Formats: sequence, C-alpha cells, structure tokens
Amino acid sequence: MKKSLVLSAVAATAIAFSALSAYAKDVKIGLSNGWVGSEWRTQMIDEAKAAAEKWKEKGINVTVEVQSANVDVPGQIAHVRNFISEGVDAIIINPNSPTAFDPVFAQAKEAGILVIATDAEVSSPDALYVGIDQKAWGAAGAEWLAKTLNGKGNVVAINGVAGHPANEMRVAGYKEVFAKHPDIKLVNEVNANWDQAQGQQAMQNLLATYPDINGVWVQDGMAAGAWKSIMDAGKTGSIAATGEIRKDFIDIWTKDKLNSGASVNPPGVMASALNVAVLMLQGKELKEPATAGQYKNAMYLPIPFIDGSNLADAAKALEGKPGYYSYTSSFSIEDAEKLFK
Repeated sequence: MKKSLVLSAVAATAIAFSALSAYAKDVKIGLSNGWVGSEWRTQMIDEAKAAAEKWKEKGINVTVEVQSANVDVPGQIAHVRNFISEGVDAIIINPNSPTAFDPVFAQAKEAGILVIATDAEVSSPDALYVGIDQKAWGAAGAEWLAKTLNGKGNVVAINGVAGHPANEMRVAGYKEVFAKHPDIKLVNEVNANWDQAQGQQAMQNLLATYPDINGVWVQDGMAAGAWKSIMDAGKTGSIAATGEIRKDFIDIWTKDKLNSGASVNPPGVMASALNVAVLMLQGKELKEPATAGQYKNAMYLPIPFIDGSNLADAAKALEGKPGYYSYTSSFSIEDAEKLFK
C-alpha cells in the first residue's frame, strides 16, 4: 500500500493552538461521534482509544471521554458544550454538519480548548481538520470506474446520507470525474444512508429499472449490499462496481474475483487526529502550516486504494480480523512527530 503523506496542512491560525497546554503530562480529550450506524464508527472510536493508550509509554497520560450516539446537530453541539464545561484540553469531533458548529467552536477556543474535526470538514476558523479529502475519495473510485469501463457506459450512483458533509463532497468528486468523460452516462443517483440492506434494495431497484447498466459507483457501507444484488441478478461478469474495505467483503471479492475497486477512508483517522492534538498540546509547531481544503484549515491524510493489483495485500492485512473489521491505517505517534518542528 502506498503510505506517502498527501500533506497540505493546517491554516496559519492553527499556530495559536500550539501553546495551549505546553508540555502537558496529563491530557484530557473529548471524542464526539454523532452517528453510530456502522461498525466503522465503532472501530474509529476504538482506534482512537488505543492511540491514547500508546502515549502512556512516553510518559504522557492521555485520557479520553467519548460521547457517541445517534444525535441531530443540536445534540452534537450539546456534546461539545459538555466537553467545554468539563474543561477538556482538546475536542475531536466527527461532525454532522460542516457549518453549524462555528459558534460553539468559537466558545471552545475562548476557553482555550483545541478543536479538531475528522472524517468531515468544518468551516470554523477556530478548528482544524485532520482526515482524508472526501472529494478526492469520491473521485478516486470514479476514476477507477471510468478507466475500467474504457470511458463509456451507463452508470448509477448509490450515495450515503443526503446533506452529510462527507457525502456531499464525495458526490462532488465523482460528478467532477464523470463530467470529463462524455461517453459515461450517469443515469440515476439514489441515497441509501450508508446502510447495507438499503444499498442492496437500492441496487435491486436500479437493476430492474436499468437492466443495461455497466457500472456502479457506491459508497462503502452499502457496496456489499449492492454487490449482493448484482450477484443475485447474475451480472457479476458484466458490471464493474466500487467496493468495500471490510474484511467480509474483501473475502467475497477475492473468492468471486469481482471487478471492483475501493477507496479507503481508514477508521484510523480519529487516532491520527488524536496524535496530532497531543503534540500540539505539548507546544509543538507544525512544519507546514498551510491552507488546505475548501475552508483553508485542513491537513489531508493519505487515501489508499484497493483494486486487483493489491487486493491480496489488503486481504493479508485483515487476516484474523472479524468480518466487520475495516482495512485501516493511521499516523502513529512517530509519523505525527515528523509533521512538527
């Protein structure tokens, strides 16, 4: 797997956070997750907890408090307010909105609390983003599909939760790619809310309406369901579709030799964000404060891609893991340290 850093990182305003808790030996971090509809989110939290434990080997006691529940945006704002009241040193959030948190993040900054978003970018100038470029994630799968179809064919898209910032950026990514290929016809787009059963039903409905489709762009969380409908319809050999990074799907992909490719959004993104946060709380300064992303406050992490060329490597990396476990990667403490002066 390619491990090189796709770096841009953090807006210049981020430097102000680096002295928040200089050389602290005890660090308390609040983790906010506003949606628990997938094992990916559970793995994300578990990997962040494991990253916190590793800091103890370096003599720094990092404790985490997790607020993880299916909540609307006001409910997740309440998470942040709770963390502010508790006096945490940093908040790491997987946000349900790109813009709604601006006022509460400003309150966190006023209280001297570092805020880092992960998995979905936020507009607040008082927060950083550490995660993948979701638009590039969507574009990578679309590029693979366009190349696999030799630049022509009928394609459908199965998207996640409408309005979610990560979903909207992914949609923008594939649309930008397909616009460059006039012979690829995007005949329909539907939402299946990152739910495997809904993805399966959506694919079944699309196959009934468009029996001549050649390709499917589908997000992880739903791809295994979509592929089940493709296989049940006997179209495994005639349809190319993006896939999943979970072990159970990669096992099927390997066994049935599916024509698939998968962008990786690693659950380790929150662990990466945590390691960056702890170093900033120690007073360290990033080597390259920069202006990445649409809100000019992002540090982008690598986006591995799985296809036929490295499928065996991905399968080997997942050996011994449960079926729901996702292929993952994250910045270790040592990797994160390389970003700082």
